[in-house]
Amino acid sequence: MLACLVAPLAVAVIAGVGLLWPRGPAPASPGVSDSYQGVTFVNARIVTVQKGACRGDASDRQADGSIPATVTCVHAIARLLGGPRRGATVSTLIPALVARSGIHPGEEIQLAHYPATADLPETYGFLDFSREVPLGILAAGFALLVVAVARLRGLLALAGLALAYGMIAFFILPALRHGENPFLVAALGASAIMIAILYLAHGVSAKTTTALLGTLFGVWLSAGLAAWASSAAHLNGLGSEENQNLSRLIAGTDLSGIVLCGIILAGLGVLNDVTITQASAVWELHASGLAPKRLFASGMQIGRDHLASTVYTIAFAYAGAALPSLLLIDISGTPLHQVITGSQVAEEIVRTLVGSIGLVLAIPLTTAIAVVVVRAGTEPTRGRAAVARHAAGHDPSALP
Repeated sequence: MLACLVAPLAVAVIAGVGLLWPRGPAPASPGVSDSYQGVTFVNARIVTVQKGACRGDASDRQADGSIPATVTCVHAIARLLGGPRRGATVSTLIPALVARSGIHPGEEIQLAHYPATADLPETYGFLDFSREVPLGILAAGFALLVVAVARLRGLLALAGLALAYGMIAFFILPALRHGENPFLVAALGASAIMIAILYLAHGVSAKTTTALLGTLFGVWLSAGLAAWASSAAHLNGLGSEENQNLSRLIAGTDLSGIVLCGIILAGLGVLNDVTITQASAVWELHASGLAPKRLFASGMQIGRDHLASTVYTIAFAYAGAALPSLLLIDISGTPLHQVITGSQVAEEIVRTLVGSIGLVLAIPLTTAIAVVVVRAGTEPTRGRAAVARHAAGHDPSALP
């Protein structure tokens, strides 16, 4: 029964991904080619820093709107760690805002190398701090702890995570750049990710397949709601500085499809968590011999508790990510109703509500499927056991 349900769905998802898979180079973005012509990026280590006075610009604007005549900035001497001039020292100007947060000799930074032109000499501009070492330490620590606690299951979960990010990098992002339908790209990509990582992390079993059915239902329901909400709320993707920069680089492209993809992908992890937990709960409760109605009611009780905490998790995660924007809005004194309906906050609200609705409806469906499957899977076993006992001369009344 499960194979008849899941196999056609899996084939349809794979076929859809194959049809939408990007082929050939992505269309050129004029904004990117114009802005980054000949620019290369290289890491460098700061040797010395020297504070000085620089002319203020728009990034130094004060609360009253004025731009100070001079600001404190930092001139840094840095040694290049890569590129054709590896080992050479170069001078770069550290922006005043970055200097205020602290910058010291020995720190590693990223520089953008602008080649010389007819009007300007070769320059190295500060781009950002280099964070490979701390991020690498955190990632390695996380991976080791996951494997130490969950062992093989943890290792497979990490492999599934890598596969999911590979799907995003090699299918979803290139397909969006090729102009494919954002709804289908996100929904099919999310479905393929869930099929792969659920079976990879939890093994091929009736319990995993039950969770997969609930997950796919939640994915497509969330995708449909996200498509409607994005259109009805006019989420055009211009509510953040990053999106505005993206809009300038890919002029003529509608960013609402990117917003739609983000909403669909945002709830995958929590949705997977809820459905696999529900399936596992029903399997464990079934061992106590509960009747179907009681088994469903007990599973739903666990689901309600899980749902309550999961909704908080989603809301607080988005609130934490948007905290700088919320603080900026609070400082500006914008009325509350205007804040809530503004494009940036509205995106987060839609993302939270769409993901939560998908979770709410996936829980009872997954629980109901799990009850049917777990009961159907044990009845034949009980029948065979009764036949065996009867044939051996034990419990002659076991058969009807």
